[in-house]
Amino acid sequence: MTQDEFRAYIEAFNRDDFDGFSSYYAEDVEFNLGDRKQIIGRQSIIDFYRQVKQHFREELTIIDLVITPNRIALHNGTVFTTIKDWPDFELWPTMKGDVRRIESINLYTIENDKFTTIKSARYKQL
Repeated sequence: MTQDEFRAYIEAFNRDDFDGFSSYYAEDVEFNLGDRKQIIGRQSIIDFYRQVKQHFREELTIIDLVITPNRIALHNGTVFTTIKDWPDFELWPTMKGDVRRIESINLYTIENDKFTTIKSARYKQL
């Protein structure tokens, strides 16, 4: 995967283009949000983000990016702006107007130009 292709993935994610960003996932992709949540399968990730993006505007910015033939390491900033109350959100309760800024470290494994694993861990809250 090239840097331009990965940046296109991030751009699709930021504009809520579900078909665009999910086209990078293998059918059996495994997505781990640190020790908070594990999601297995392309459709399960789509379903998760459809719910998340009903409550948040989520914008990722690339801070540092390393790409090898089979792996990607990403250090990114994310701004979560709550657009709809979600007091029982499993990762943190949030109310409309709340803004949360974090930095994350993400590791991607690639096979046949698709992500097979994504490991994401919060680096720090800003």
